[in-house]
Amino acid sequence: MLLRPSSLALLLASTLSLAAPAVLAAEYHIAAGSLEQALNQFGRESGALISYGSQLTQGLQSPGLQGEYALDQGLEALLRGSGLQARQEGANAFSLQPVAAPAASAPIELGASTVVGDWLAEAQADNVFDHPGARDVIRREQFERSGASSPREVLNRIPGVNAPGTSGTGGHDLALNFGIRGLNPRLASRSTVLMDGIPVPFAPYGQPQLSLAPLSLGNMDAVDVVRGGGAVRYGPQNVGGIVNFVTRAIPEEATFKAAVQNQMTPSSSHDGIKNSANLLVGGTNANGLGGALLYSGSRGGDWREHSDTQIDDLMLKGKLQLDEANSLHAMAQYYEGEAEMPGGLSQAAYDADPYQSTRLKDKFWGRRTLVNVGYDYKQDDRQVSVNSFFTKTLRSGYLDQGNFVSLSPREYWVRGIETRFSQGLALGDSWHEVGVGYRYINEAGHELRYQAPVNGDLPTSSSFLGRDTRGSTEAHAIYLDDRIDIGRWTITPGVRYEMIDSEQSNKISGQRFQGSYNTALPALNVLYHLTDSWNLYANTEGSFGSVQYSQMPNRVTSGEVKPEKARTWEVGARYDNGDLQAEIGAFLINFDNQYESNQSNDAVIARGETRHQGIETNLRYALDGLSPVLSGFDVHLGYAFVDATIREDGANKGNQVPFSSRHKGTLGLGYTDGPWQLNLDSSFQSSQFADNANTRDESANGANGRIPGYMLVSTRAGYDFGPQLSNLKLAVGVKNLFNREYYTRSFDDNNRGKYVGEPRTLYVQTSVEF
Repeated sequence: MLLRPSSLALLLASTLSLAAPAVLAAEYHIAAGSLEQALNQFGRESGALISYGSQLTQGLQSPGLQGEYALDQGLEALLRGSGLQARQEGANAFSLQPVAAPAASAPIELGASTVVGDWLAEAQADNVFDHPGARDVIRREQFERSGASSPREVLNRIPGVNAPGTSGTGGHDLALNFGIRGLNPRLASRSTVLMDGIPVPFAPYGQPQLSLAPLSLGNMDAVDVVRGGGAVRYGPQNVGGIVNFVTRAIPEEATFKAAVQNQMTPSSSHDGIKNSANLLVGGTNANGLGGALLYSGSRGGDWREHSDTQIDDLMLKGKLQLDEANSLHAMAQYYEGEAEMPGGLSQAAYDADPYQSTRLKDKFWGRRTLVNVGYDYKQDDRQVSVNSFFTKTLRSGYLDQGNFVSLSPREYWVRGIETRFSQGLALGDSWHEVGVGYRYINEAGHELRYQAPVNGDLPTSSSFLGRDTRGSTEAHAIYLDDRIDIGRWTITPGVRYEMIDSEQSNKISGQRFQGSYNTALPALNVLYHLTDSWNLYANTEGSFGSVQYSQMPNRVTSGEVKPEKARTWEVGARYDNGDLQAEIGAFLINFDNQYESNQSNDAVIARGETRHQGIETNLRYALDGLSPVLSGFDVHLGYAFVDATIREDGANKGNQVPFSSRHKGTLGLGYTDGPWQLNLDSSFQSSQFADNANTRDESANGANGRIPGYMLVSTRAGYDFGPQLSNLKLAVGVKNLFNREYYTRSFDDNNRGKYVGEPRTLYVQTSVEF
């Protein structure tokens, strides 16, 4: 039995437990996973009364419990590595407390140092706390509690991340648009986006865009956003951070989980129901062989007319623990979807009905196949991993381009292998983890465009061929770093070296474009362990964005398009005592040569030198520590100030970089009482501009002009019926509670115009687990 009550309830439980016989020993079979779920099961099976604040275990994992344990020993084993300890309040009654921090002058033992290997790992709380840069992880329970049904909604909860609603040719659920620290959010082209460490873009070097983003939130355990401090091991395009989507883990015990979310927008002119569902079936046997089948799907339309979507995402995961040190893992994914694109509206059309669509021919579809096989060795102070992957992607669609309608099938193939080696060793008073890694990627692409008159039938593969290009890239990356622990300091110098050969051939004109780019990206990360609850960090790192296939034929005023280069600096502090987690940091990004691609005429715009600077902060606090009356309440706050300005000499010098809000944040209050969960959340952002000139007046086509800021409020209530009803959970919620009207724009896109944001949306969540 598990309690999360006020102090009065704990006192009553402690008193009653004095008369209850203690459970000396029992057999437990508790799977590794969420600490809260493990404690629930342990409490039911042992009869222990365990009290703690709702926020104390959020995001924490437990190694599970297998075998016969006495009550106190079993609880201690479940909490191992969590940073929490059990305090006995009676014979069978316990409360959870953070492990006490040592005095500031206490020495840090070198023996506590461990080899980290993969810095992203499974994005657990200790991975984040000890990261030497800005980093946030949002886990699955937080997805559900916010009512999020897409990666965009999750990313918008992180300070410094701007993930606007659907717009442009990426205006559908198969695409992903986000920008970090003032970077253009269009198709997330300036971030390294990974899924379990595997590149997500269909051409990571030649076309690192996410017009097809095979990422279904229903198949994810966490979204890990590293905004700084990870450039050496993950790259090369790091100026927009590293975003790793962590898929659902293979369960240790036989498990069935299913969930459905249904939502509708009754205040829009398109009020159909949109359904999302996900499923996990799997387990691990006693010989270490485990597997899981994951499915996530979506059906229905959004708040705009001509927005129907269909997505199916199927994954098969496997693992085999050969012995204590050696293991194998594998994953296969098939993702397929199609979506109507409602498109941008002119000023007049928006005023008449912001939910209508005037582009009824626009449609997008795509599919991707992924195969991943890997090997891991972990023994004492040494780790070795080899990870191989292959992806085949097709993305296509119809697009009304004014004078004609296009059909643009594009196929891409990516083959890659990445190896990592980490060795820990003690040298005098210091501990070192030396890391060496190598990644090889070979990618190829074939891009076609068929054209038909705008007033005729839709184009087919027999229509006029307006584009036929082939591109290929061979890329090698090597990194070397040394994580040095000495006293309270962790200092990590490192360098990543990128070697890239790319080419594009135009099969219609016979032209061929080629580029070879080699660059070293040095970095330095510094972490100071002030106490067990306080860390201070600082870092500097370089980023390198290779010339994309579509940019190769272009020239700009300053000459040939060159690879983008930028350097990032960070300094910050992170605090975590169990009840309170907080982080604040400052950043500075200097671009040497920032470019933007104009999708409507295939041109490249040289923005030149830009500077992005600002402050980010994040706080989550369980209010139990303030007063017993506030038991079960928690608050969270996120805020980012971003000053992104053009510094290149010319008419636009000093202007705000387009699609960059100076102020953006979230504020929320949650309450948990036994099976009940209630929360009230809000988000806000300030105004933006659509062009380099920072034009304020709205253009007739709706594509240009100031984009006003806005604030949105949402709420949710949920109830957990417990194991007696197969862990049935029900929740209802409302997004944009006050039906605030807001919009964004698409300026340099074939789908240019004005896009209304999500109006008041009602949703119902249902899930079972057994």
